[in-house]
Amino acid sequence: MGSPKVYFSGKRKNRPAITKHHFVSVIKTVSTEKRMFFESLQFVFMDDASLLKINRQFLNHDTYTDIITFDLSENKGIVGEFYISLERVEENAISFGVTYKEEFLRVLFHGALHLLGYMDKTAKDKQAMREAETYCINLYLEKDA
Repeated sequence: MGSPKVYFSGKRKNRPAITKHHFVSVIKTVSTEKRMFFESLQFVFMDDASLLKINRQFLNHDTYTDIITFDLSENKGIVGEFYISLERVEENAISFGVTYKEEFLRVLFHGALHLLGYMDKTAKDKQAMREAETYCINLYLEKDA
């Protein structure tokens, strides 16, 4: 399979710089390991208020969040749309004691991993998700070094 199409749009101010080619390489590696493939991924960056509206409208949740993932897949390839609050990511980085770029990468990979079947509702699922996120971040950082 070829490389997935990845698009970044929306808010650009204060968005951490990442190497898109390395990001695509990592998600291709991880999806291949799961014997799945990403066709297209669209990441839309916004503020807390905009993401809260989406959370209320589509998920009936009245809470702030860092990412909302929509699986738009119809065929064999995975098609996903992700809405990310840069404000929430930045605040979470401070709360978790990590760099903004690391938390940004964690959130991007988190969304993609959901589409590969990773969940985060139970403690066991959260642990597996966290390990997969860390694996992806480390692969990315190795390529970006």
